[in-house]
Amino acid sequence: MSTEKILVLSSGGVDSTTLLALACERAGKENVVALSIYYGQKHKKEIEASDRTAEYYGVEHIRLDLSAVFRYSDCSLLEGSDADIPHEAYSEQLKKTDGAPVSTYVPFRNGLFLSAAASVALSKDCSVLMYGAHSDDAAGNAYPDCSLDFVEAMNRAVSEGSGGLLRIEAPFAGMNKAAVVAEGKRLGVPYELTWSCYEGGDEPCRECGTCLDRRAAFLANGIDLY
Repeated sequence: MSTEKILVLSSGGVDSTTLLALACERAGKENVVALSIYYGQKHKKEIEASDRTAEYYGVEHIRLDLSAVFRYSDCSLLEGSDADIPHEAYSEQLKKTDGAPVSTYVPFRNGLFLSAAASVALSKDCSVLMYGAHSDDAAGNAYPDCSLDFVEAMNRAVSEGSGGLLRIEAPFAGMNKAAVVAEGKRLGVPYELTWSCYEGGDEPCRECGTCLDRRAAFLANGIDLY
């Protein structure tokens, strides 16, 4: 088992919870810190899920509020927006954007998250910062801040800016969501504790892009769960 200390960006969703499990397997829960960021979402379901998953794995859990940065955005995920969250697959949404990111793209969110997380990670004596970007999110430019090019560029910046004390790892960046869930099955991830839906109802809407992706990834692994 590695003795390095790892900070994991944790949203309470499928990918980051799988990553949290992987980090605990690799370094031990005593060497893992989960960081959850509130960014002005229309609901608190993600934050509540991140609380549950951090408690399940017994890791230190830090919460950070960066919502003020996005107050000028009309991203459909944010509480300041009147735009409806699309209820269709990302592939269908991209047909309407002419190559631009989808409406649920929060402007440079992962860039801000990773920068803020780098400061926290260094303050907590972590040498690794992990986040759960995967290839399905980057496909077609839906979320450009999940691409391999973005990960590599941010890693160079963080490594340079920390004097080589910290590096970014995104082990799922070359994998699709079904492969992430397959890894989660191996790790015994409690996916019933996670939340992915962009809506904030009592139950997942089953129609937004992330609900559809989550369901397809579960079914590909023989899991009947939204």
